[in-house]
Amino acid sequence: MESKIYWHLPGFCYLKNLNQIMIELMNDYPYCFHKGYCVGSVYGTFPGAIWNGGRTVLGFSSKNDIVRTLKEYNDAGVPVRFTWTNSLVTEEHLNDTLCNMIMRLADNGMNQVLVNRPVLEDYLREKYPNYKYISSTTKRITDPDALKKELEKDYFMVVLDYDLNHNEEVLKGLEPVAERVEILVDEICYPNCPRRVDHYRDESEKQLEFEIAPPFDCPNKKIRSFEDCKKRPSFISNTDINDYIDRGFCNFKLVGRGLPQSMVLDSYLYFLVKEEHRDKIRARVETKLQEIALKKSSQARR
Repeated sequence: MESKIYWHLPGFCYLKNLNQIMIELMNDYPYCFHKGYCVGSVYGTFPGAIWNGGRTVLGFSSKNDIVRTLKEYNDAGVPVRFTWTNSLVTEEHLNDTLCNMIMRLADNGMNQVLVNRPVLEDYLREKYPNYKYISSTTKRITDPDALKKELEKDYFMVVLDYDLNHNEEVLKGLEPVAERVEILVDEICYPNCPRRVDHYRDESEKQLEFEIAPPFDCPNKKIRSFEDCKKRPSFISNTDINDYIDRGFCNFKLVGRGLPQSMVLDSYLYFLVKEEHRDKIRARVETKLQEIALKKSSQARR
């Protein structure tokens, strides 16, 4: 039986059209994609959900939109993974109406939750035990012993801190549990960033306060293209991925929340599609995106 390699894609709302087109093309043109590759989940949040962390996503989500989005992904066999990683959540936020409604609507045993705060995780596990719970990279677990203890807990998976992406000693030690480790292959931040935790807190505060504020003052040089991303120290190339697969790792995560859609598409093509078919798949994606845009424009004029 062919072993599967799972890719976890960003922005299930913001990048919804791109993600669903990519899922469709992987089914329609399997020979264009690397053997065994499939979408393991789509992660992110619905706009306005205060439990969300990592990147602020403001706005409004209607119940109908939530139900429709969940159904579209789940009917395609793809779990939706909520980024409930707001680092400032306290007990007062646990009864949030929108977040609890989202959890009820998605409570089918298929979907997943990323967590990093015990107060929220304990609440969710008790109230929504059917979800698969995943330890978030936002916990910043870089100590090998602490990482080992994290993997001994009842998590479906643990997302590796990207500072450890090329740490041979750590990777070797993870091989016995490699199938439960998810690796973020194209993080845009530099390793050991001194302000990474502050950045997470800043995004969390904006989410809780529904605040539109200036971007966080990041000390790292701004990424302007996927080619820039490939120069980052923690980046894992599409050829090096095979070395990780040979060691038993089968879950890989792509960044994209808050990034331009064109840059995310470049990453999808680079990692998922065979080189000789990238132009073909790009053309298919761009055509379908244009068709969707024209349809929306036509409906808006009516």
